[in-house]
This record gives sequence, structure tokens and C-alpha cells, in this order.
Amino acid sequence: MTDYHDICQLKYRYLRTLDTKDWDAFEACFQPDATGDYDGLVFEDRAALVSYMRENLGEGLITLHQVHHPEITVDGDEATAHWYLEDRVIVEAFRLMLEGAAFYNDRYVRTPDGWRVAHTGYRRTFELSYDLADLPGLKINGPGVRTHS
Repeated sequence: MTDYHDICQLKYRYLRTLDTKDWDAFEACFQPDATGDYDGLVFEDRAALVSYMRENLGEGLITLHQVHHPEITVDGDEATAHWYLEDRVIVEAFRLMLEGAAFYNDRYVRTPDGWRVAHTGYRRTFELSYDLADLPGLKINGPGVRTHS
């Protein structure tokens, strides 16, 4: 159960640091040679993945990523997991909100510093997009919000 718990903590930290844009802590979740495949958006290593997230999910974007229903299998110093993702991205500058769901398929490795992501990625089950102008009375508040609507 300790490995299961530790892998859950790693995945939750990955999501928290992504949404809070704590890029150093986000990078620390991965092995240097970690790969990613987000529904066809492919990364060959940690540096490329973190750089992309920093550049494309940075200031001016509000994100929410939540996972649940983990299915984790540990085999020695390696593990696999499937997670159900629910996410939302709000881009005020373009008056756009995306919502969706997907299934993550991850691989992990045990290191001297604990479990790290060796591969992460998901396949979408659906994605919705909204024009924020179509949501009368919508107000967006909180850290990371440049202006209030």
C-alpha cells in the first residue's frame, strides 16, 4: 500500500504543480528521459514536455486538472497506472473555456528520490468548448486572473 499511496501522491503533485504553474516542482515529477503523449501531442523527454507546458499553460490561463479512479499495478521498481481525468482550461484573452475528460496511461519508476513519471499521456473521451460571452453573468475571480469579467 505504501507504493500505491506514493504513486497517488506523485500524480496529485503533478496536477497541483501544473495548475499552480510551479514549473520546477512540476519538472521534478519526471525522470529526465520521461516521455509524454497527450492525445497525439508527443514529447520525447522531460525538457520538451516541461518547456511546452510552461510556454502554453502559463500566465493568463486558468487550469483545473483532477484525476480519480486510479488503477495502479506495481511490479518491483516499475509501475503502471490508469487514471480518469476531468479538466478545464479558461483562456480569458480569447473568451474561451474548454472542458473534457480522458484516460491517462502512465508508467512510473522507483528512484533513490522516490517514484517518478517515466511516461504520461492520455486519450480524450470528449472535449467541450464554450465562448465565455455565451455565459451571461459569468465572473472569473482568483489568483492568475488578469481581469474580472
